[in-house]
Amino acid sequence: MVRELRLENLISPEFLQKVQDNFSAAVGIAMVIVDKAGVPITKPSGFSAFCHAARASSVKRSQCFRCDDEGARRAMATGEPSIYRCHCGLVDFAAPIIVRGHYVGGIIAGQVLISEEDGGDTLDYISPPDGSWRLNPLLNELRDEIQVISYQKLRSASYTLFHMAAYLVEEGYSNAVNQELNAKNLRLLEESKKRVELEKSLREAELQALSSQVNPHFLFNVMNTIGRLARKERAPQTETVLYEFADMLRYVLKKSPTQFTSFGHELNHVKNFINIQKVRMGDRLHVNINVSSKYEDILCPFMVLHPLVENSINYAIDPLEADGHIFINAQDDGKDLIIEVIDNGEGICPAMAKASLAGEADHHGRPSIGLHNIDSRLRYYFGDDYGLHIEGKRTPDEGTYVKMRIPLDFDPCYA
Repeated sequence: MVRELRLENLISPEFLQKVQDNFSAAVGIAMVIVDKAGVPITKPSGFSAFCHAARASSVKRSQCFRCDDEGARRAMATGEPSIYRCHCGLVDFAAPIIVRGHYVGGIIAGQVLISEEDGGDTLDYISPPDGSWRLNPLLNELRDEIQVISYQKLRSASYTLFHMAAYLVEEGYSNAVNQELNAKNLRLLEESKKRVELEKSLREAELQALSSQVNPHFLFNVMNTIGRLARKERAPQTETVLYEFADMLRYVLKKSPTQFTSFGHELNHVKNFINIQKVRMGDRLHVNINVSSKYEDILCPFMVLHPLVENSINYAIDPLEADGHIFINAQDDGKDLIIEVIDNGEGICPAMAKASLAGEADHHGRPSIGLHNIDSRLRYYFGDDYGLHIEGKRTPDEGTYVKMRIPLDFDPCYA
């Protein structure tokens, strides 16, 4: 539906630059993002002094460009990250950026070394090796400064970027589609004979948009967390955070076309999110999950639990200096699964609760529609009796209390 799929039209280059700079600093690799023609749309981040000096030579610079181009082509052909050695023996990777089966750009990163014991000697050269740099004393000195990292860490970084880029361009594509739909709808509204068809298409488009929204602020929180870990330690905990983040992105990208998933999968996604936030917040965050395994296979709308937990962390726990608590409870009454998210923050006031459900809440000049999105989808699929219920300060020990109900027996084919 979108006329031309161009990376810079799906994601702003400024946003890409921020993500690239943060990730490069956190993991310690060089990065640049290119469009589908191989033209950089961001400024390079973290380029090594060795590579800067090598590219001062027109011959070496041409060799570097050929390596980047061949790496991007290989990744584009396979549809997944490609890890390789450049002509100077440094290890790079290229991760394709693909939306709806179309290649729109790529991420070129690396400029590191991998020890032979870790598999560095088994990586193929993407172009003929050239050891002439050894004749240059400056390049020899700068070569000794190149960072040595594990192959697993580099591979983890490549797939994290691959999945994160796929999520970002998918969200950008959805926004572009929605803008085109809105423009088309304005024209269709002038034709009364098409009004019924318009309302149906609008409802479907709105539901798809509501279920795919995730606050971009969360991505920056994750990047900051990885950055702090990378400065403090080069240890397994950093890779654990990367893996959990990658799992979250895979979950978002591989959602069911019916907009439903199992509650077990939804809860596992939230657990990954909580684990990452615990790294960021330490002992300030305590989460108690009281959910029986018998509820794992119950179908629920995609991404209905994550925004509730994220809101509790952002607006209730973050302002606290210590002892922030969140409780996630699930029980049933024989008809519905009843899910509760409770925090011990200051508690939402009735006016803000009402505005949040209506999609009219404002947080620091920014509209907040997450609760409205969940409420709208629950009502659409299950009826008006299944909207979100929000209260503040039910008891002295509680902050905000949010409850939703999902039918125990529900067939999405009839939704």
